[in-house]
Amino acid sequence: VATMEENRARRVVDGLRAHGVHASLKKVSVYQFGIAVMLPDGREAVWDADNAAGLEATVMADGMLRGFVPQIEGSESWTEEQVVNEIWNTDYDKPVGRRRESAPPSSAPLPPQGGVFARFLDGFRYR
Repeated sequence: VATMEENRARRVVDGLRAHGVHASLKKVSVYQFGIAVMLPDGREAVWDADNAAGLEATVMADGMLRGFVPQIEGSESWTEEQVVNEIWNTDYDKPVGRRRESAPPSSAPLPPQGGVFARFLDGFRYR
């Protein structure tokens, strides 16, 4: 997959939310989607919103760049489960984000983004 396709991004968001990560679908422009992860200190990590082939992120706060995760080598052919695990295991505390040595504990699962009503308005066009 060359870019983050909408349904794939939704499934990744749902996988992250199952781990208790506050993630949401980010619509960047027409047919361009990413995954936004809200960090506890008010920053937001936006993954794969630039149409690049590999997985990468920018960390923003108050409209300013606060950090980034460089493109991960070989990630353009990863499964959705691998993408979920990489985003979930990323340490955002330094300006250049890196994968943690050990996985963080899972929190209580969050409900699907938007719930049934939002999915109804979208026409249930995804699985």
